[in-house]
Amino acid sequence: MPFFDFHTHHSQGFQSIYNLSEHESNIQGGYFSAGIHPWNLTKNWEVAFEKIQEISENPNCLAVGETGFDRIWGPDISLQKKAFHAHAQLAYRLQIPLILHLVKGHDLLIEYLKTEVRVPRIIWHGYNLKSHLAKQTLDFPVYFSFGKVLTQADSNAAQWLQECPKDRIFLESDDSDLRIDSIYREASLILQLSEEELSQQLIKNWNHLSSRKIS
Repeated sequence: MPFFDFHTHHSQGFQSIYNLSEHESNIQGGYFSAGIHPWNLTKNWEVAFEKIQEISENPNCLAVGETGFDRIWGPDISLQKKAFHAHAQLAYRLQIPLILHLVKGHDLLIEYLKTEVRVPRIIWHGYNLKSHLAKQTLDFPVYFSFGKVLTQADSNAAQWLQECPKDRIFLESDDSDLRIDSIYREASLILQLSEEELSQQLIKNWNHLSSRKIS
């Protein structure tokens, strides 16, 4: 059974969303996302963003990002805010999700959610924080994607996956060496759902929130 991989840096195909970096232009026919990672932001980020805007018009571009806030490896926060807002506006216009990268920036996300009128659907990728932090975003269109950390006993991710509304959940392989079916296996055990039920739920979740559907 093929499993939908919400976010991967490995392979392109029609059951996964390949993270296309701003330096890549070779779109091989599969689904992809496009954005400027906070680590790669420069003062001239708008030039690279013009290319992101262009390729995001491709119907196989299912999401904008990853983008977000990173207080450890990212540049000046004011620069990160400008880039994030530009990505968010693009995602809102296209009515496709935004892939969120967030490190030590929960307050910046909450600030954005509470002050911005037009908020796109945001999928927080690689979630592994305490459950109470996730719950603060549930009044907004924020979803959560879980990856390899689910294989670690008693992780924050596993705890929030148990509590998270089922219609807010996605799974990803990201840049790990784990296959996506291994992550589905762990998630199915945590949720006490069959892998088939879980797969169907995630496809349903996606097609509910995005203008660009998957089958």
